[in-house]
Amino acid sequence: MVTRVATVAFQGIEAVPVDVQVQIAPGIPKFLMVGLPDKAVKESSERVYAALLASGLSLPPKRITVNLAPADLPKEGSHYDLPIALGLMAAIGAIPQDALEGFLALGELGLDGRLAPVTGILPAAIAAGSASSAPNPVALKRPGRARTSTSSLPKASWRWSITSPATSTPPGPCRASIKPMAACPI
Repeated sequence: MVTRVATVAFQGIEAVPVDVQVQIAPGIPKFLMVGLPDKAVKESSERVYAALLASGLSLPPKRITVNLAPADLPKEGSHYDLPIALGLMAAIGAIPQDALEGFLALGELGLDGRLAPVTGILPAAIAAGSASSAPNPVALKRPGRARTSTSSLPKASWRWSITSPATSTPPGPCRASIKPMAACPI
């Protein structure tokens, strides 16, 4: 089965929709990244793998293929880490696949699972809002301040697994939630 996560590629100041497709299949254990990725995107496999391990998840010893579609569009930057990690998490059953539908994800992962800020949030939000069938960009909000990222992959996966876009605040110590960008002031 193929898991899909929406993200964007940047061409100048425009954000172009990209479909991150993740497949885990039987075969010789290998992590393949296709779809015209640059060096930073190819390196994301190592960051994602380390971040998942730091989060207490492990990848099965199988053939993992990540396709960044459309294949003819160059993919540059480290913001593909989060959509790849979320796609892998859904593919192994750590989060429900339908939790990813209708959202756009971008973010760089550290080896410890922490998310680093990325550029291009505004063009991504504009692109997501301009297309009628486009996904909602994701914003994570803590009380008292708006944020466009969360502090770590475990927290992001916890939020993805227990909250929906309509939920204002999930239970737990961090009290953050996933909402459509329009609902969160920037």
